[in-house]
Amino acid sequence: MGIRDLLLEVARTYDASEGTRSEVVGQRVLREVASRTDLPLPSGLFAEGHGGQTSAAATPWIGVFDPEINSSAVKGVYLAYIFSADLQTVSLTLQQGITHLEYRLGKGKARQEHLRRKAARLRRAAAIQRRNGWVDEPELRHEAARPKAYEAASVIARIYDVADLPEEASLESDLVYAADALKRTSTADRLWWFEDTNGRLELNYPPDDHMLHQEDPLAGFQPKDSSDYIANIAAKQQIKRRRHEELISEFGLHIAACGFRPTTRLKHPRDLVLHRQDEEQGMGDEWLVEAKVVRDGNPTEAVRHAVGQLLEYSHFLYSEKGLPEPHLIGLFTEDVGVYSSYLERRGIASIWQTRSEWDGSPSAKKWGMIA
Repeated sequence: MGIRDLLLEVARTYDASEGTRSEVVGQRVLREVASRTDLPLPSGLFAEGHGGQTSAAATPWIGVFDPEINSSAVKGVYLAYIFSADLQTVSLTLQQGITHLEYRLGKGKARQEHLRRKAARLRRAAAIQRRNGWVDEPELRHEAARPKAYEAASVIARIYDVADLPEEASLESDLVYAADALKRTSTADRLWWFEDTNGRLELNYPPDDHMLHQEDPLAGFQPKDSSDYIANIAAKQQIKRRRHEELISEFGLHIAACGFRPTTRLKHPRDLVLHRQDEEQGMGDEWLVEAKVVRDGNPTEAVRHAVGQLLEYSHFLYSEKGLPEPHLIGLFTEDVGVYSSYLERRGIASIWQTRSEWDGSPSAKKWGMIA
């Protein structure tokens, strides 16, 4: 079964009036999305269906996530197929998370206005080349707070009539386009947030380049607390635990305790830059860190991407500007095996997470970054 068949099945079986019980057919179809292996998703992405928890969702949806960017819809950006309340249309939309704004902005117009301002800025920041047929917002045809927030949170959207869905190949092409837009948009979303009071562009990092707080040296990333995620979607614990931003956050705590000062502010597109704490700002050696998630126990793709980015950044952001080249580090979610020596021979240290600590290559040990 492909994307088209799944969307048609949801439209045919979903009925919000039937509630969220496990025996409800439409709810079962959505819940089984996470375990399906027949969906032609772009490489590395996974999908989850949502029809509500205590009460049925007015607008059921299927989230599509890149775990290197985001593994839940609470905050950050992700993709979603969202059905209109009358199930006559379904929209593929590049969405912003809305739940994390409830405490600060509530569920009404203030949140919607904030989301629309940010969506507009994200479109400009990501320089998305609009395809024919794509719009800014979907039309969900319901006045409840959540559907209205989904509309406002959309960066771009492709609206399909359920009665006239495109062929599978066209749907897959649109999804690939949306996944590419997600990657570009996530960079801006990860680094920036926008004040809802005066529209000023703010970097989502501490206010200076000095030592980040010892108890949370990467507070600016503010990765989602995994406890709610584990409690509600236990099947995805592994993906959440190894997500890109959490890897950087946990490494920041570790490396600060080792006597290094981790910095993220104004370092885009670099993941992380390190200096020794006992050296003045801007003085001494610099370490450039590129973080990668190892998927399915195979480090090949993660290593390739890390090497390419480290060498590219070292050349264009340092050598070409007449700056001393930094030491290079590939940071991984798990042991990269034989690639560790491969990286060492090319002047790149490697560090990876173990169950309870950190391990790595000889260079990382020499620098005092691991025991």
